[in-house]
Amino acid sequence: MKSQSDWIELQNQTKLETRAFINGEYCQAADNSTFETVNPATGKKLADIARCKQQDVDIAVSHARQAFSAGDWQHQSPASRKAVLQRFADLISSHQETLALLESLDTGKPISHAHSTDIPGAAASLRWYAEALDKVYGEVAPTEKDVHAFISHQPIGVVAAIVPWNFPLWLACWKLGPALAAGNSVILKPSEKSSLTAIYLGQLANEAGFPAGVFQVVTGFGYEAGEALARHQDVNCITFTGSTKVAGQLMVSAGETNLKRVWAEAGGKNANIVFANYNNLDHAAAEAAGGCFYNQGEVCVAATRLLVEESIKDAFIDKVVSASQRFAPKDPLDPSSCMGALIDHEHKQKVLDYVSLAQQEGATVICGGDIEGDGAFVAPVILDNVNNQMRVAQEEIFGPVLCVIPFKDEADAIRIANDSRYGLGAAVWTSDLSQAHRVAKQLEAGSVWVNNYNEGDMTVPFGGFKMSGNGRDKSLHAFDKFTETKTTWIRL
Repeated sequence: MKSQSDWIELQNQTKLETRAFINGEYCQAADNSTFETVNPATGKKLADIARCKQQDVDIAVSHARQAFSAGDWQHQSPASRKAVLQRFADLISSHQETLALLESLDTGKPISHAHSTDIPGAAASLRWYAEALDKVYGEVAPTEKDVHAFISHQPIGVVAAIVPWNFPLWLACWKLGPALAAGNSVILKPSEKSSLTAIYLGQLANEAGFPAGVFQVVTGFGYEAGEALARHQDVNCITFTGSTKVAGQLMVSAGETNLKRVWAEAGGKNANIVFANYNNLDHAAAEAAGGCFYNQGEVCVAATRLLVEESIKDAFIDKVVSASQRFAPKDPLDPSSCMGALIDHEHKQKVLDYVSLAQQEGATVICGGDIEGDGAFVAPVILDNVNNQMRVAQEEIFGPVLCVIPFKDEADAIRIANDSRYGLGAAVWTSDLSQAHRVAKQLEAGSVWVNNYNEGDMTVPFGGFKMSGNGRDKSLHAFDKFTETKTTWIRL
């Protein structure tokens, strides 16, 4: 790992590419308009990014459709597509330092996390789907003797991947991996708050060997470029990670146009349940702090509702407060930093407004809060005396705010955990194996962790129940989003 001065030197040496990537080439927006992107840790301008709109989207979709119809990608052998995806992953790995730096500058996250987790995770996602693409088989149906019926999976066509700003490259690759492996053309639309690593992928895609039009990057605002993709008649699928509100808007746009599929991984208000019988409460407390405060709390599956059995609540809070001290915000380019800046000052104010609202509703701030200065820094906030009907317990804050909620017994814990419009993740800490199974089975969440928080790998799917979305990222299940299932019935 480089030193802080080394990262600053690399920043000074790095020329930022700010243009969209369309049909294998970097280009300005059709009307030459741009928007400003700012380093949230300093408040200083980083660059002016191409502001793509309807005309740019039309051009990108046209090239994506032409590439798909030509078949230069979808009709390549699985071995050939695998080789290109593997080169793509290898190039991400070889450019790891630059990509990590761009991610940290753009989002305010610690460079240590971007370098050790985000960028390697992005490359690993692509490698996993490269290896998987020639291991997904069709089916032969059991039929009468004079019929041969088989089920096959074909690429859906043009996929628009709209990704968030909290893990820009990593989550993009969760979607790029299966969509490209299946043979689709993909248009990546990064958040306007975190465009730099997506743009950088363009040059790597060319070097990896993707045909022009198969992978493109359209930068810009959600209400312009994003909405144009959502309403475009020649886009077959939207794959999205972001807020529940925007997920709903995308579904409306799809419904009003061509009924394109919309796969959304949306918000979460995740319950982390700690029973008094768990035999390592120090470990549970450290995981509770990390589960809520990692990545500045800007995580859809953050453990923001800490449900603690009444008999241990006060002592456990003390342990969590102690564990949270390692998340004291620092300069993101300091390799020792475990917490950086929030994405921008507007979001920082939203987080602080929720803390004020919590106090008005009767909650007590145990620690944390505003850090004054040019950067969008907030120290980890722990709220006591929260009940599950408060807005801070029901609404996604997307920041470093932990709500502590006591429960009486197992049934009460399950009731509180499920009393949410979201259902993305949940965790159970218990030394009773039977209790672990009972509770996990009843929790309304797409992922349930027992005696850990947010562990997993590419072999298991990720997604939510209820208003946390539909479909699944990761694992072989993700191919279902990007393929059509076809039945062929042959009378012999």
